[in-house]
Amino acid sequence: MGKGKRAAGTPATVALTKAKIEFSTHAYEHDPAAKSYGLEAAEALGLEPEQVFKTLLVEVDGKLTVGVVPVDKQLDLKSIAAAAGGKKAVMADPVAAERTTGYVVGGISPIGQKRPLPTVVDSTATAHATVYVSGGRRGLDIGLSPADLIAITNARTAAIAR
Repeated sequence: MGKGKRAAGTPATVALTKAKIEFSTHAYEHDPAAKSYGLEAAEALGLEPEQVFKTLLVEVDGKLTVGVVPVDKQLDLKSIAAAAGGKKAVMADPVAAERTTGYVVGGISPIGQKRPLPTVVDSTATAHATVYVSGGRRGLDIGLSPADLIAITNARTAAIAR
């Protein structure tokens, strides 16, 4: 578990370090057979699932948008569409998600994406002192304050999980 400058060197950790945002890195052995990357991370790191967030890409009225929700919940497509100012949301094509973010599915971080996308963080994040999101590769999570997550991703918060 490193702090700031001893980062793992992913675009997410580089972006956080450059922004002088305090964060911690948490590596674990990724099991390729895991059914849920997020739940695997929570269990491997000994964290409560409601404190670990997954990054999901959706198309809201044809525009890619990032949704960040607790790993033990599902993204509510109607809610994220409304939060993003659109009418309809569908899950994004995984290939498009990887191409646009620069990350692989299961390791997509909301931070340090190749192209900044509109981002909505589930409002439950603000109930925690620290939240954990993907660090930019499978087997690496980053811990940071919800306020810093929202600031660095220029996100809005809304109830988008169910």
